[in-house]
Amino acid sequence: MSYKVVVVGATGNVGREMLNILDERAFPIKEIAALASRKSIGTEVTFGDTIIKTQDLAAFDFAGWDIALFAVGSAATKEFAPKAAAAGCVVIDNSSLYRYDPDVPLIVPEVNADGIHGYSKKNIIANPNCSTAQMVVALKPLHDRAKIKRVVVSTYQSVSGAGKEGIDELWDQTKSMYNPTDDKPPSKFTKQIAFNVIPHIDVFMEDGTTKEEWKMVAETKKIVDPDIKVTATCVRVPVFVGHSEAINIEFEEFLDEDEAREILREAPGIMVIDKREDGGYVSPVECVGDFATFISRIRQDSTIENGLNMWCVSDNLRKGAALNAVQIAEVLGNKVLKKG
Repeated sequence: MSYKVVVVGATGNVGREMLNILDERAFPIKEIAALASRKSIGTEVTFGDTIIKTQDLAAFDFAGWDIALFAVGSAATKEFAPKAAAAGCVVIDNSSLYRYDPDVPLIVPEVNADGIHGYSKKNIIANPNCSTAQMVVALKPLHDRAKIKRVVVSTYQSVSGAGKEGIDELWDQTKSMYNPTDDKPPSKFTKQIAFNVIPHIDVFMEDGTTKEEWKMVAETKKIVDPDIKVTATCVRVPVFVGHSEAINIEFEEFLDEDEAREILREAPGIMVIDKREDGGYVSPVECVGDFATFISRIRQDSTIENGLNMWCVSDNLRKGAALNAVQIAEVLGNKVLKKG
């Protein structure tokens, strides 16, 4: 079985990564199209050894295409995703637009692949927030064993989560620190990001949380279990690619750290690197380009009755976005679509 696949937003960081991962994982493609905004028409992108010129999203006819991977903002998604879906092309959307829609499944294949069957209500499947995706991959196998009551997570999120502008700002500010005459004030971020950390991602909400923090709460409940209590503090750090998370978990029953380590070693999508020695853990620069979610620093939390701490690292452009979308497409092809 092979499929006609469209990548929407093919010139962006995530869109290019989608093309790379489709090729790396040998997704069965009959035909592929790369779409972008009008200003990027004709831009060349690569799919394996093939060079593709981008087409105009606004003029594209989705009829006859099987799957569209959307890697554009919510505004463009709101305009074009329903058109693709109405034309019979299943949309896998990376924006936040449909994540909280009860008629749209929010899928992390290692966690809730069976939920994909709900796609037919709107012909749309949502991809979760990057910080949520890697966390729930780690939470689900532990939840199945001991049932999680509460999660306290602090994130250390790379600038690539803010797109090319975020990467450029860190690069330019870092260079300017060594050249006093070349001042680079913040524009993408609210404060200087070079040699700094910013405890603020997305807009503030009435209760003092940011929307990024709220997303982690709402999405974990939708993907894993609505009864899990989650509190998050999301921080932007001067790292180009790779999100890190310090996760504290409280269970309903005791779970020994050694058993937790073995459960995670056997869980899909996870690589445990956990040696209690210098360098016996994974940092974000080491996860770049990898498919896995890496878990380190697993240990009991002695301050509560049934608690564990862990360190979780993943390439946010991959598992947090492009890889998860392609994995959804793989599940869709294997479980749902039956075309030759």
